[in-house]
Amino acid sequence: MKVGVFDSGVGGLTVAKALQHSGCFSELLYYGDTARVPYGNKDKNTVTRYALEAVEFFNGADVDCLVVACNTVSVTALEAMRQFSNKPVYGVVEPGVLALQQLGLEVETSRVLIIATRSTINSGVYQSHIAALGYAHIDAIATPLFVPIVEEALFSGAILEETMRHYFSELTTPDVVLLGCTHFPLIADQISHFWGGVKTIHSGEAMVSWLRDKLELEAKYAQTPIRILASENVAAVKRTAEHWGLGLA
Repeated sequence: MKVGVFDSGVGGLTVAKALQHSGCFSELLYYGDTARVPYGNKDKNTVTRYALEAVEFFNGADVDCLVVACNTVSVTALEAMRQFSNKPVYGVVEPGVLALQQLGLEVETSRVLIIATRSTINSGVYQSHIAALGYAHIDAIATPLFVPIVEEALFSGAILEETMRHYFSELTTPDVVLLGCTHFPLIADQISHFWGGVKTIHSGEAMVSWLRDKLELEAKYAQTPIRILASENVAAVKRTAEHWGLGLA
């Protein structure tokens, strides 16, 4: 199976890496809209327009399905993409919520922290899904500065540390942090360390597990090639891919 992966920038590489390392897919085609990142501070109509332009691109590509590795797009434009796509389109929200459910935490006492872009938090989609599981303690905050930090490859250091203090210093320590933006796994270790080693949920790992069950996939490919395209500065996207441990075609 050949898979297309779409994201607003480099964040979706975290999902692409999980797909690549799963051995379930024969080829990956990644497209990052780096010329217009971030999406999280844009209105729904703009995000939907960008998403449908991506659909048009992938409609002409040799892939069997499309993974939307962007939470902002998944909560605002997924149904529109499915309407105009000539292949199945899968978002990252449902897999992420399923991964939380599979942790088996005590829902009445455990505290879940959701961090994401402003659009994703304001949509309330994650909050409603997690509340439906019975969780009584849910914190959801927009952390938009993490996106340009990741795009600039500032994966550690003073800027990231100060930004985490800015967002997290007044929050109660969570039992699990749901990374509601695919940029955030690139700084997951630093986020976990801030909270003393707390568990984080990674959309890429969740997506692999979900697709494996949904499509009844088996790991049969020793090496999955990935081709990377971007609307701007593809060389920078490839450098981030190498940093994240993807084997480029």
